[in-house]
Amino acid sequence: MATLSPPRTSIRARIGPPRVVLTVVPWVVIVLLWYAIAYSGLISPSLVPTPHAVAARFWALLTEGRLISDMWMSTQRVFLGVASGIIVAVPVGFLLGWYRGVRQFIDPLINFFRALPPIALIPLVIVYFGIGESAKVAIPFYASFFAGVIVMYEGVAQISPIYVRVARTLGATDGEVFRKVILPLAVPHILTALRVSLGVAWATLVASELIAAQEGLGALIQNASSFFQLDIIYVGIICIGLIALIMDLALRAASRRLVAWQDRIS
Repeated sequence: MATLSPPRTSIRARIGPPRVVLTVVPWVVIVLLWYAIAYSGLISPSLVPTPHAVAARFWALLTEGRLISDMWMSTQRVFLGVASGIIVAVPVGFLLGWYRGVRQFIDPLINFFRALPPIALIPLVIVYFGIGESAKVAIPFYASFFAGVIVMYEGVAQISPIYVRVARTLGATDGEVFRKVILPLAVPHILTALRVSLGVAWATLVASELIAAQEGLGALIQNASSFFQLDIIYVGIICIGLIALIMDLALRAASRRLVAWQDRIS
């Protein structure tokens, strides 16, 4: 006797649209809205270049080799600023998060300097660092340090002390507690601080390249604005966003690999 089997439904039907579709659709919507604004007549065509005009300018700059050079220079500055900022932010954030007395003493200073816009510091940066590469890296360093230290100490402060007490009960020394308990638990917060710092550093890139920069995406945008070349401005802005997005996706992938063990114990 034949038995009735339940209707076969695909896994895709149960979980919804494919991930690729969910990823692509927002970008398609943005491009369509862009075209709608450009052709609506509400804004002068000279003020809103069309997506295909921006794409054509992007290709022209790419084939000339200029855009590659600008992207590389900006990426290098952001990387140096973020790397040096995180190297300092991690130990400082750890001290603030783990030791309440240190946090109460230094926290007001951190919040004071964090509130200062990096662009306001450009005159002082020029005075103290000149107009060389160190000055252009100083702004991303400043922004990434204060963004990273806040994320770091807020995350470390939330680590449950029960892990430390259990380790000490099992006879772990102070060094073993730090290496095998505290440091692994702090890794997700370090990666989060790095992601936040990267975003902030890219956001301050144009400000850092105000300092007599001849190369870089910020310099490309500034030079284009002087000649009202809006398509080049759009190219520079889109490149900054794309590079920042690629870096963030790479960090998210690294985070999933490095902290996968936490999902098994949570």
